[in-house]
Amino acid sequence: MLNPTEADERRYLKSVLEFIDDMILGIDAFIHQQVKDMKAFKEYLWENLSELDRAEKSATRNYVTQAAMSAEEMENTKRRLKRMKLVPYFGRIDFRADGEDEASSLYVGIHSLYDSKSKKNLIYDWRAPISTMFYDFDFGKAYYESPVGRIDGTIEFKRQFRIRNSVMEFMIQNSINIDDELLQKELSTTSDERMKNIVATIQREQNAIIRDEESHNLIIQGVAGSGKTSIALHRVAYILYRFKGQITSDDILIISPNKVFADYISNVLPELGEETIKECGMEELLSELLDGKVKFQTFFEQVNDLLENKNAATIERTKFKATFEFVQLLDKYLVHLENTCFQPEDIVVGIIPVAKEWILEKFHSHDRLPIRQRLELIANDIKNEFKISFRRILTTEEMRKVRTELKKMLHLGSDAAVYKDMFEWLGKPEYLKKTKDKKMEYADVAPMIYLKISLEGVKAKSSVKHLLVDEMQDYSPVQYRLLSKIFPCKKTILGDAAQNVNPYSSTTADDIRKALYKAEIMKLNKSYRSGYEITELAKSISGNSEIDVVERHTERPQLIEVASREAETQLMRDMIMEADVNNPTSTAYIFKLEKDAIAFFETLGDLQKRATLLVSGCQAFTNGIVVTTSHMAKGLEFDEVVIPNVTKANYNDEMDKSLLYIACTRAMHRLKMIFSGEQTEFINKALCDSKKK
Repeated sequence: MLNPTEADERRYLKSVLEFIDDMILGIDAFIHQQVKDMKAFKEYLWENLSELDRAEKSATRNYVTQAAMSAEEMENTKRRLKRMKLVPYFGRIDFRADGEDEASSLYVGIHSLYDSKSKKNLIYDWRAPISTMFYDFDFGKAYYESPVGRIDGTIEFKRQFRIRNSVMEFMIQNSINIDDELLQKELSTTSDERMKNIVATIQREQNAIIRDEESHNLIIQGVAGSGKTSIALHRVAYILYRFKGQITSDDILIISPNKVFADYISNVLPELGEETIKECGMEELLSELLDGKVKFQTFFEQVNDLLENKNAATIERTKFKATFEFVQLLDKYLVHLENTCFQPEDIVVGIIPVAKEWILEKFHSHDRLPIRQRLELIANDIKNEFKISFRRILTTEEMRKVRTELKKMLHLGSDAAVYKDMFEWLGKPEYLKKTKDKKMEYADVAPMIYLKISLEGVKAKSSVKHLLVDEMQDYSPVQYRLLSKIFPCKKTILGDAAQNVNPYSSTTADDIRKALYKAEIMKLNKSYRSGYEITELAKSISGNSEIDVVERHTERPQLIEVASREAETQLMRDMIMEADVNNPTSTAYIFKLEKDAIAFFETLGDLQKRATLLVSGCQAFTNGIVVTTSHMAKGLEFDEVVIPNVTKANYNDEMDKSLLYIACTRAMHRLKMIFSGEQTEFINKALCDSKKK
């Protein structure tokens, strides 16, 4: 057996690090020589500029350009090797293929490392087909799919390593895919400034999602803390590896909930050696489709309005427009327009009449095209008919008249007028309202655009070859139908139905599947982020019995009763005052309403320099002490979470319960909830340590 003892493994690590160092030295020597040669060629070109012919000048310039590009590529390789040296690998399996006498030791890391002299892979990329055995199999029978077909064999040995900054901190010999001991060590660490890669602890069910190549639309329903966003980003890294040359990071787009979240996840792909991907918000996309001409309420403003006002009519309108049945009504209205909006009349060109029946027949013959695109086709039909039947070429003026007459026959107003008419047709004119500041309600934006592009067409974004949609529950079925028209590419859609900040317009995986016509659903029910005690409390709040809790024990959640709201504010101020500024842990004070978060932050005075206010409009994530809301905290994680005002008055309906669940599930190690008066019924006291202050 290769490297049977820990001492042998440490020697092997040393040899790998030395090999990487030699490669870096070789690259340095190559770059030095390239720079030297480029300098010499530039001097030669300058000194002999008048004597060289055009071909010689061009050849010299081309050489200098190619040399510069080659040097840049080698610099990129050098940077990758330097990153690799810090954590060269994290796992090992000894695999004996059927028919072979001996097992081969395969070390698995973020990148592959090949020794051209021995013609052996010292390290295999975690995305390579052979590496999937590390995640999917225990000791015993195993297989992987190679370019030449399936390779069967036996895993005879398995180890995992924790290597940081080129030092092996420990190794674990195990018989399951990711040993509980290593996973517990990773989960027990403090949160970071950015989301990190999880290649060393990918679980079997997560690996299946990452490597799925068959699904055109893959929906990942994952409970809070199941790692769904991280898994989706690792899936991107796998796609870039698997389809190298066919798809690049520039071909992938993520629809993210906000700029803070986009900043928080921005580190994962670079850690995996890939470029970051483009990011876009849903509102940004909707505004683009409207050419920036319509002012509309944002999703955040919609949620804030529902939280603060809880107007029954607004809730009813929002719920109605967030159903799949509403999508079907939009389609029925389009059929109605198909049958009624075009009312043809006879046209006389010169002295020759064109019958309205013939025009109507031509209108319906182009029924595969959007209605607004058909008029020009009918005009061309008339032009061709005159040419064939009457051997006459219509003049420019005659064609202008034909187009003018055809436009009069199409009874369609502006996009807003068409959308308004739909509610008249439905018999629900009261369902279309503007906000107090005269903006279009957020729930109306996507449906109006859906009608708009159905009537006039849209140019699909073919440059996007894979679309990621995060926080899937926050988008309505009509928004998914829009996405399917705009992005016909493959999609990875992820989220958690229980983490909806607006339950009146939330969407389930089944709703999304119907809206996209065809999709595969994969579930992640195991929660890794929070300790057992915190997850049990969150589970009781959500009522989701499918949540599988990892046995990592932490402190029981604290339920702290204070005398008043003023005492609550003072207690949180004291917590911030007492926080160790040298301690790398993070704490989030998570409020239900943004105005309350802002009001508390303003009470901090000089303590503001110790904390960061994270609210709508913020662009970047900052670790440490954060004052924020459930809406903004979604997708983030913190070592400790403090939730104020967990009273019956503040958390009392389904929307509130969902926000409380989101806030609780941001906590990795410690959760504190504060209230004065009557606590919310959503908190199970039996799962908490109750205190009075």
